Amino acid sequence: MRSPWLNKLSLILGPRPPISWLLLCFVSVLALIAVFGSSSSNTFDSVISTPVPEIYTNYRRLKEQAAVDYFELRTLSLGASRQRELELCVKERENYVPCYNVTANLLVGFKDGEEFDRHCDVSRLGKRCLVRPPKDYKIPLRWPAGRDVIWSGNVKITKDQFLSSGSMTKRMMLLEENQIAFHSEDGLIFDGVKDYSRQIAEMMGLGSDSEFFQAGVRTVLDIGCGFGSFGAHLLSLRLMALCIAAYEATGSQVQLALERGLPAMIGNFISRQLPYPSLSFDMVHCAQCGILWDQKEGMFLLEVDRLLKPGGYFVLTSATNKPHGSALGAKKRDMLTPLEHFTEKICWSLIAQQDETFIWQKTSDSHCYSSRMQNDVPLCKEGYDAPYYQALMPCVSPEDFFDDLQFWKSTLKNYWSLLTPLIFSDHPKRPGDEDPLPPFNMLRNVMDMNAHYGGLNAAFMEERKSVWVMNVVPVRARNTLPLILDRGFAGVLHDWCEPFPTYPRTYDLLHANGLLSLLTSERCSLMDVFVEMDRILRPEGWVILSDKLGAIELARAQAAQIRWDARVIDLQNGSDQRLLVCQKPFVRK
Repeated sequence: MRSPWLNKLSLILGPRPPISWLLLCFVSVLALIAVFGSSSSNTFDSVISTPVPEIYTNYRRLKEQAAVDYFELRTLSLGASRQRELELCVKERENYVPCYNVTANLLVGFKDGEEFDRHCDVSRLGKRCLVRPPKDYKIPLRWPAGRDVIWSGNVKITKDQFLSSGSMTKRMMLLEENQIAFHSEDGLIFDGVKDYSRQIAEMMGLGSDSEFFQAGVRTVLDIGCGFGSFGAHLLSLRLMALCIAAYEATGSQVQLALERGLPAMIGNFISRQLPYPSLSFDMVHCAQCGILWDQKEGMFLLEVDRLLKPGGYFVLTSATNKPHGSALGAKKRDMLTPLEHFTEKICWSLIAQQDETFIWQKTSDSHCYSSRMQNDVPLCKEGYDAPYYQALMPCVSPEDFFDDLQFWKSTLKNYWSLLTPLIFSDHPKRPGDEDPLPPFNMLRNVMDMNAHYGGLNAAFMEERKSVWVMNVVPVRARNTLPLILDRGFAGVLHDWCEPFPTYPRTYDLLHANGLLSLLTSERCSLMDVFVEMDRILRPEGWVILSDKLGAIELARAQAAQIRWDARVIDLQNGSDQRLLVCQKPFVRK
């Protein structure tokens, strides 16, 4: 005779319970045993062992799998249905860059160059989709070869643009096997980029360009950088050279530079400030960059002045700006060009001129502004420096920005060095490929989406890894970008509720610590952020997210929707912090 409990169970499930239900119960019991058994073991270990630092150990695959199974079972028990995977975008969107739609900008009335500016409120992508790679896309070559040779199928460039690429700032040639080569020796100015760089150093009073770093030049903003050959040479000198150029639908300077693995982003200050705080760069460089510096009552020069640190240099190479007479001011004031008149008003000194290259130096004396034509160029008011695509300001920035930098330098902790074994693990072998040869890492560039103080960047440098980091500071987080830039790192402010100004497939690794928790209080959709991450991450690229357990579980579900391979890693330090490590697949459709 069966017990009353079994009779009730038979009424619910029938005389023969379904096999799937029995299997579900069995897996649930195993998962609970693994979870509770592991927690008991951890409790005992905490009694007999001493505290250990926060380091990553082996993954303990059984515990991880049990936790994943438990999460999936809980999802099923709540009746949640599996979310549909997002579809791929149409072929026409292979090089889609949100917020940059020249045609739409013209239709709503933007002109005089503003149609090339960033206007997120004008161009919006309706249906969510995943930007696919081009049909002929190939994984980029490793450095150093990949710095000078790229696959032509990875970028969008017309035949006419290719044939006209032999200008002063652009030089490339087609090789066999659909490759494009950039030869830095022939890439820029007269006798080549190395001679040009050495010429600038000598004009500054240095023995050679190898002395840039010792002379305090560590960060360079290269406006209209061509295809990045000058910046590539500066990187070899351990300088951080960031290329910016206006949006271009084809033959983009920024896309080609990023495909080479060089620091670059879309940037244009026709009407708005660049997304960098005041006193960010040691040098601003323009070689035939197409900007008419003496127009708009000197507003473009005022933006350069805002970006330059005290004592910083503005290097201009352009035949159209050659002065009439001595470059060092021997002619009378009324014979100087408008450009030279204005640079004197904002306390710049023309320190050298050779051929078509001019170098001005910004003053380090904050009292200079009050002693000159302050009525013509007033000082900016306190609180003006909110440079997230704000309108250009007709004022000179004050120089009291570095007062607290020493305090923040003392608080830096390089805890990201513990990620080195994970980030630089051997690159996975793809079917049909030979085993990878040293160096094993395939990382050329990294985007730190919530950079804090640039600790990840510092860890890479300490490990002597040949990789550069784009440090992104969210606009609603504490503005630590001045410290990041002062350390010689590349960085930018960005609102993650909007798309990032770059082309698809331009970063090898995306990293974010605490960004998920920050975004939960924002107005933007987390899925929109993940779709944008997928757009800018190259196929087979990596994503590392560090956050609280709840945020990581939510992110893991989002990662599954966009087809990423994902796993959760327990830091095993007694906290609720977890890592979500993902890899984007190489979708061939």
